Amino acid sequence: MPHCRTAVAAEIVDGMTAIEVRDLTRRYSGGFEAVRGVSFDVERGEMFALLGTNGAGKTSTVEVVEGLSRPAEGTVRVLGHDPYHERAAVRPRVGVMLQEGGFPPDLTAREATAMWAGTLTSPRPVEEALELVDLAHRASVRVKQLSGGERRRLDLALALLGKPEVLFLDEPTTGLDPESRRNTWELFRALLLEGVTVLLTTHYLEEAQALADRLAIMHRGRIVAQGTVSEVVDAYPSRITFVPPPDVQLPMVADPDGTGRVTVRTNDLQRTLHDLLSWAHAHDVALSGLDARSASLEEAFLAIAEEAA
Repeated sequence: MPHCRTAVAAEIVDGMTAIEVRDLTRRYSGGFEAVRGVSFDVERGEMFALLGTNGAGKTSTVEVVEGLSRPAEGTVRVLGHDPYHERAAVRPRVGVMLQEGGFPPDLTAREATAMWAGTLTSPRPVEEALELVDLAHRASVRVKQLSGGERRRLDLALALLGKPEVLFLDEPTTGLDPESRRNTWELFRALLLEGVTVLLTTHYLEEAQALADRLAIMHRGRIVAQGTVSEVVDAYPSRITFVPPPDVQLPMVADPDGTGRVTVRTNDLQRTLHDLLSWAHAHDVALSGLDARSASLEEAFLAIAEEAA
């Protein structure tokens, strides 16, 4: 479930837009349009997930929002400023976690963090930043000796050093074990409760479903679906699966999978499940392996990608 803000945090963030993207287009040499007319807003204190298949244009979009590139067309505002032309006003207020930090391998985790802290105006204490990501006990270990997951947590520590108002997270939990991933999710929830705004890109759809307040799905440079997780998911049918006895005429359309198991798809899960169970009871029919569930974000994502293609 997305985070539930406290009354204090809600008072701070409600009604304030942290990121505004309007009709963003980005072209590369040769005229290729990686981003084609993308628009979205991110409110203060919310997590917005930007999803899409490889090559959908997520990274190209986020690089413009971060101020690393200028748009070919359209406008971007971060905390009310153009992040490219007014970089000096934006940079001290944001944190960026890239897919690869690129630290000198012979520095320790503490030294790498201290080096980055030296570029900031008012950083957190180094030990506090490492503690946030559960790396304090590895502070004296060289970067090259850290595991892949530990290096990702070090990337996150540096993104949090400047106490950012807006945090950009590019695949933040890649390489983390399940426990570390869950701990990182709890850290993100705590930051959101403090009013930090987060723009997330991730291939872990479970992560977006668990954390994001709203999301957008990109395909070939365009946004093809946008809204809350429930708004996006509810547009796709729930499913009921089971194994019926042989030679039984079911009361509704069901798709067999070749193993004896069938699937019923429905936009009204409660009513359809009630009707099915009532029929089974009336006819003394056992529905082996009965499983009923709403559509997941993964199912919606795959269906949207297929439709868009």
